[in-house]
Amino acid sequence: MVMLTRRNMVASGAAAGLLGLFARPAAAQIPTPLRPYIDPKLKARALAALEANRHRIPYHDVIGIADFNRPSRNPRFYIVDLRSGMVTQHLCAHGRGSDPGHSGWLEYFSNSFGSEATSNGAYLTGEAYFGKYGHSMRLTGLDYTNSNADARAIVVHSAWYAEPRVVEQYGKLGRSEGCFALPGISHAEAMTRLGSGRLLYADKV
Repeated sequence: MVMLTRRNMVASGAAAGLLGLFARPAAAQIPTPLRPYIDPKLKARALAALEANRHRIPYHDVIGIADFNRPSRNPRFYIVDLRSGMVTQHLCAHGRGSDPGHSGWLEYFSNSFGSEATSNGAYLTGEAYFGKYGHSMRLTGLDYTNSNADARAIVVHSAWYAEPRVVEQYGKLGRSEGCFALPGISHAEAMTRLGSGRLLYADKV
């Protein structure tokens, strides 16, 4: 039987204190996910585009914003609920014609046929369909900078080269042919929350 003496109590208290000292930093070091951050200038452009195209866009509750000023290794496709303020962020590939050297950074936009580049501007999300890339969402360009989107078959679709594991292995995503290529789980959210009849705005500031 262990006798409870003042010396034992002091020793036990010191040991407990040391355990607490070492335990606290471990808990404090648990990383917390960063909150989605949208460049204020880009968001302002998106909201201005929504207002300018109000008569052409049926639903104004949720919008999509693609910030191509960020590298493909970082989340840069945002789904924004304008009523609640909730924002989710997602990886998104750009077109190979916008990044010929495959640096992971979008260098320029193009609206030209055969460019395989990403186009900037305001898009109207369209109907869902099953095509070359599976379940996809059509897009209509509302600006002169992306007016050929429908004819170029620029859509929102999922792709293996847009998955997080590609960033983990190569430090960047693969490239599309100008489409907004998302990871599977992000694509499912975009198809559900954006759906048809909403704004998708893409640009860099």
